[in-house]
Amino acid sequence: MKTSIATVTLSGELPEKLEAIARAGFDGVEIFENDFLAFDGSPADVGRMARDLGLTITLFQPFRDFEGMPDALRGRTFDRAERKFDIMQELGTDMVLVCSNVSQAALGGIDRAAADFRELGERAARRGLKVGYEALAWGRFVNDHRDAWEIVRRADHENVGLILDSFHSLSRKIDINSIRSIPKEKIFIVQLADAPLIDMDLLYWSRHFRNMPGEGDLPVTAFTEAVASTGYDGFFSLEIFNDQFRGGSTREIAADGHRSLIYLADQIRRKVDTPVGIDMPDRAAVRGVGFVEFATDAEEAVELVALLEALGFRKAAVHRSKKVTLFQQGAIRILVNVDPAGFANAAYAVHGTFAYAMALVVDDAAEAYARALALDAEAFAQPVAAGELQLPAIRGVGGGLIYLIDEKSPLGRFSEIDFEPVAEEGKAGDAGDAGLLQVDHIAQTVAYDEMLTWLLFYTSIFDTRKTPMVDIIDPAGVVRSQVIENEAGTLRITMNGAENRRTLAGHFIAEKFGSGIQHLAFSTSDIFATAEALRARGFKALPISPNYYDDVEARFGLEPALTERLKAENILYDRDGEGEYFQLYSGTYGEGFFFEVVERRSYRGYGAPNAIFRIAALKKQMRPEGIPRDAG
Repeated sequence: MKTSIATVTLSGELPEKLEAIARAGFDGVEIFENDFLAFDGSPADVGRMARDLGLTITLFQPFRDFEGMPDALRGRTFDRAERKFDIMQELGTDMVLVCSNVSQAALGGIDRAAADFRELGERAARRGLKVGYEALAWGRFVNDHRDAWEIVRRADHENVGLILDSFHSLSRKIDINSIRSIPKEKIFIVQLADAPLIDMDLLYWSRHFRNMPGEGDLPVTAFTEAVASTGYDGFFSLEIFNDQFRGGSTREIAADGHRSLIYLADQIRRKVDTPVGIDMPDRAAVRGVGFVEFATDAEEAVELVALLEALGFRKAAVHRSKKVTLFQQGAIRILVNVDPAGFANAAYAVHGTFAYAMALVVDDAAEAYARALALDAEAFAQPVAAGELQLPAIRGVGGGLIYLIDEKSPLGRFSEIDFEPVAEEGKAGDAGDAGLLQVDHIAQTVAYDEMLTWLLFYTSIFDTRKTPMVDIIDPAGVVRSQVIENEAGTLRITMNGAENRRTLAGHFIAEKFGSGIQHLAFSTSDIFATAEALRARGFKALPISPNYYDDVEARFGLEPALTERLKAENILYDRDGEGEYFQLYSGTYGEGFFFEVVERRSYRGYGAPNAIFRIAALKKQMRPEGIPRDAG
């Protein structure tokens, strides 16, 4: 796939945009006219910058309100076109995008528009240029790519072709199979954009809410598949109008865009016999969470280890060469890393005690790693001692790590190879484990404007899907939450986007200096037996307001005896259809981290209705704003 992106997609000045586009790996760039007009240099300067960065200028855009104008205005439109042609030749591009007319002066008419494009094609041909026509979803007379194609067909000029834009076609629910009959040589370029499904004015929706393919809800893959079926082998270009992107990191948005196109191409390659896409392994199936690793120091580890022991974890092994301890319960493995060297120590220096890494168990770690790198993930490695395993790893949320392990290679025996088992240490009054079975879900808190980045990251690399976004109500604001999960439920990641530092999620980001894992949820088969076992180990559950239980009993029609059991153990309850969900929380550790224990009874959700009560209870335990960490 030949990849391109419009400069309007990114924030920043034109030189910064071009540098980010080249750095992300794009082949080409569309120069948006306003970006050029705001630049002090000449068109030749822009063309030189692009070529020096290895970029092809795929087109200059947009040329507005051209076709079907009355005679009094028609001559002026051609004069404007000639001026655009002058700029294009200096830029070093041979194509201009003409979008369908929205002017109130336009007369309409297929034949009238075709005649205009035939003449424009003649003028362009004399300069060795091409004209691409695009149907805007809100065009006055032409708002359907089928009508735009009919105009191009009737114009019947070699230098006039069609520009297809996924947003304009999909937002109007136009039959995309109509694309399949268009000759590939008449499709001059394809622009791609996704968007969330929102019922609003098409123009406003387009100008503010578009996003990268795979980040929204439109069937962009099906649209691209229809294009690929024609044999089209030209540029696929991103044209994204999004308020969040305009205020985001130029480099990160460009990188997201390139990843979205590589992922899209891979999906098309698997459906259509086409040269589009590069050969890479399929999305990795995740069988579970291999471990979660905390970075800390010897002093702060004491409190963390005490909390893990209260949760029923036992010290199972120590690393052969590093100061890392493995704690285990059921299929859950927690690593506590106090080593004074290496990446974990650097992470601790920046963030404090932090769940900075996790390992995902996949079918084939080598293939998952290869796919991740093909999708622009950043590889991570650090020296290991002789005889120890080098686990393949990539950078994840907040610069943390995702290790990839499998059961078919030595990677699956990392705890046997890299760790030495320790004898079980019986203690007076030791009540055994608490019945925790496995990691139910991992909650990662990010800045809201990072959410699309990480949703695309997970869904493109791993065989997962994203759920609809929900609003989590915090007493100090709203947190946007979206889940990445697989069908089997062996990987569940809740992604919580914070916009306000006064929320619990926002406080965590501010105090931890960035995004990361804010809580871990473990599953049990009997929440009441687990609660009893936890109490026996000295675990202190998060106190929930007694008023909650009166409401939950009335809302769900619970038996009073069940309500009393829930209240006695500070367990939250939710129901989804026939499914039931039970939640038990720890208090806060550090700057907002906490543990959760859940029991699912045919329940697929995550207890979102209970979030406001859980957050209110957790915030009562937080350090008041303005009080230093070591005070009191």
